[in-house]
Amino acid sequence: MLERQDGPLIIQSDMTVLLDCEHPLSEEARRMLILFAELVKRPGNWHTYKMSSLSLWNAASTGMDAATVIESLRKYARYGLPGVLETNIRTLMERYGELRLELSRHCLVLYGDDSLLDEIAGHPIILECLMERGTGGSWEVNPEYRGQLKQELIRLGFPVIDLAGYHTGEALSVSLRPLTLSGRSFELRDYQRQAVDLFYKEGTIQGGSGVIVLPCGAGKTIVGIAALARLNSATLILTSNATSVQQWKEELLDKTTLQPAEVGEYTGSSKEVRPVTIATYQILTHRKSKKDPFRHMRLFSERDWGLIIYDEVHLLPAPVFRMTADIQATRRLGLTATLVREDGCEEDVFSLIGPKQFELQWKTVEAEGHIASVKCTEIRVPMDQGISELYHSAEKRSRLRLAAENPGKVPVVRQLLERHEGTPTLIIGQYLDQLHSIAESLEVPVITGELPQNERQSLYEQFKSGDVPVLAVSKVANFAVDLPDAAVAIQISGSYGSRQEEAQRIGRILRPKEGRNEAWFYTIVTDDTSETEYAARRQMFLLEQGYQYELEKHQ
Repeated sequence: MLERQDGPLIIQSDMTVLLDCEHPLSEEARRMLILFAELVKRPGNWHTYKMSSLSLWNAASTGMDAATVIESLRKYARYGLPGVLETNIRTLMERYGELRLELSRHCLVLYGDDSLLDEIAGHPIILECLMERGTGGSWEVNPEYRGQLKQELIRLGFPVIDLAGYHTGEALSVSLRPLTLSGRSFELRDYQRQAVDLFYKEGTIQGGSGVIVLPCGAGKTIVGIAALARLNSATLILTSNATSVQQWKEELLDKTTLQPAEVGEYTGSSKEVRPVTIATYQILTHRKSKKDPFRHMRLFSERDWGLIIYDEVHLLPAPVFRMTADIQATRRLGLTATLVREDGCEEDVFSLIGPKQFELQWKTVEAEGHIASVKCTEIRVPMDQGISELYHSAEKRSRLRLAAENPGKVPVVRQLLERHEGTPTLIIGQYLDQLHSIAESLEVPVITGELPQNERQSLYEQFKSGDVPVLAVSKVANFAVDLPDAAVAIQISGSYGSRQEEAQRIGRILRPKEGRNEAWFYTIVTDDTSETEYAARRQMFLLEQGYQYELEKHQ
């Protein structure tokens, strides 16, 4: 019997959910869906979401149970729920918690139903991690394989709740300042305090490892700093680039009682190991050749770290994952704007850093005024006649680049700069030749990876002060670059269909603004080419968060 016939969702037995975007309850249903499903397609007015084992386990880790998911779907279903779907949701979500890692008499022990332990022990890689079989559904685990065991089990479809606890690490006296060094009052926002509380979970053995998901500009760095101050232990902070290292250091010294001598930078130009040390992923994974070891990985054991913070955790490279598997007794905090990874390694983040412990939807933060309200526009321009024939005769990969570097985009950029004259603007692109060409044409400075760090920093400072109103930037500015006054972003090319990159680029303009707190995000795409397909794919994460792209066409 059908439960209702007017809902916006059509729910299928293969775990996919179709959302009718023209239905009056579509926005309400979308906000519910993104708690446990992921947007995978958006043809026309029907958006396709997919529930996966990982999306359901992340929902379970935040306290949602199978009954809540099923009732939420039933509430908005147009034709009810297939019985097999309900069974699959219950089966997957009930697996979260079936296996537990705990400390018992100083031994690391895996607990679970005896029949389940028998099943997983049938896999040779799992068996290598196990030691002596105990009674009452227990099996001693070799502590050296704590991370590897969790990785392998999640690949088999069995997430492990790690309750084995963590060592405290080297003590460090640090607290938050009620007044910053510049004399401004400082206190955590409610959601930042909630995120830290959920990570720490005082008085329990469940806290101390996991991922906090907050929009760009919502203060993820502040959450990391507050967690550090709560734990009062030596901390290693890993981040995406040297600019971010400097920003972390400035924030630490401004908002905590840490002294300059207690904060070290570990980059290509400086190798300071201090009670709080900030390093880049690039330096950790640097080596002379593929056959040489990662000699900077020793940083993980240079001090007795009580906390490791993984900034932009969605960027974590494979060698750091491998090192992280070996340090499971150290508390780990991942910070990110999106758990989306284009390499499919979301399960490794879940098993080695920890499950999602807190997430705040972008539109919720916007409604509270903590990030800017952004108008997103996709502008389609025709192919320049000078390269049209070359485009149609080129191979697929070459076609995309030709479309992305279409000279017909330059007049549109000029028009947008005129439309927003006097507003701090970023022109963002993927291809260096294109960026240099457009920067020269518009007489604006350009920042790419080729530019020395000190010159990059100088241009960032000039942009902040208003001396440089427009900057052209490559992907080096995608991550962790704090340009709070930037209010317009013009994307002229991107990394294929990277949803992650789209989220980070819009993040450059999300810092709250004086006055109306508005920002504008433009993506310029060559019409009737493969670039439109990739642009649609890039936009999916932001559409999932409630943003809408208006479409403009230029002739």
